Amino acid sequence: MNFGKMPIANGFLSKEQFSDEYYFDLLPAFCESCCLFQIINQPDPEKMFHHHYAFFSRSSKKMIEHFQKYSEWILNNYIDNSDPFVIELGSNDGIMLENFSIKSINHLGIEPSANVANVAREHGVNTLTEFFDKSILDNILNEYGYADVITAANVMCHIPDLNSVAENINKILKPDGVLIFEDPYLGSMIEKTSFDQIYDEHVYIFSAISVENIFSPHGFELINIIEQNTHGGSMRYVLARKGQRKIHDVVNNQIDYEKRLGLDKPSTYNNFRLNCEKNRNDLVLLLKKIKSEGLSIAGYAATSKSTTVLNYCGIGADLIEYISDTTPIKQGKYSPGVHIPIKSHDYFLENKPDYAILFAWNHMNEIMLNEVEYTKSGGKWILFVPSVMVE
Repeated sequence: MNFGKMPIANGFLSKEQFSDEYYFDLLPAFCESCCLFQIINQPDPEKMFHHHYAFFSRSSKKMIEHFQKYSEWILNNYIDNSDPFVIELGSNDGIMLENFSIKSINHLGIEPSANVANVAREHGVNTLTEFFDKSILDNILNEYGYADVITAANVMCHIPDLNSVAENINKILKPDGVLIFEDPYLGSMIEKTSFDQIYDEHVYIFSAISVENIFSPHGFELINIIEQNTHGGSMRYVLARKGQRKIHDVVNNQIDYEKRLGLDKPSTYNNFRLNCEKNRNDLVLLLKKIKSEGLSIAGYAATSKSTTVLNYCGIGADLIEYISDTTPIKQGKYSPGVHIPIKSHDYFLENKPDYAILFAWNHMNEIMLNEVEYTKSGGKWILFVPSVMVE
């Protein structure tokens, strides 16, 4: 499977930067030995995570609520002492750790993107602007001690060297501590044909089978999993050192389900490729038909995932006039690769298109509540997950 030349997913840029834009080959692959779905090449981390990083978790009220519940769940289920220490990898703007900070719980966020790390500090979150590598471990141990919980959300899938991550976690996690992370779920991606989950930051899309295979050689075992509805279908994985904690029945049940779904078989991914190609072709045909009728189309939400959709499908400013987004750092810039202008939400309200293609489909319920007036005024929505349709 080949998605072709692809720019940095969050690399929104000015006109002056067009000539220097970076591209790489987006090539998904399946590992038959560990059953991991991944991309073969990933750009250097510094090209993706830096002081102009364009994604802020706090932009969604639903995500604020989600991370509040996530933190409460950790406290209720996996904090066993009165003075815990919690580390979050890729803590972004502090959306989750703030819930620990408010309770005066010892915590540390590790976030390599300086601009979002600064926002976290503004919300009272202790944050280290670094990548999670062995060079920072001694400093963490000297200042904070060993961690009771190491957690992450939509981050583990970003890290190419998972063996080093497991080794580093081993060094700073208490013997009975737990590693908890949630990421987009492979089963959901296959079932929904949500190929927009595949982009530079998502070097891996996990299943329970692959998580067990990755961490088992490092002395960890999967003890619990909880399905999540974030990001169009995610899974929360809980790992502990072997023999330290009870394994919930849901783990083996989920692995059995994944085998029935065929997540351990190459043929499943060939079928996925065919479904992706059909959705791509159907979407382009629909957009061309709408434009041939003299009607206007705009994009709604300049997401990371939209970069894959636009570039894989070859959709440019000839089909989509602009993309509306509420993130100030993106407004006034252009989408990666295809260079569609990014406008504010106010611009969307003042220049309502006949059709809006919903790139943030995973936030559909929240968006539909906010855009009742657009829909009532006759505006129509274009969806491409799980198939191409108009609502």
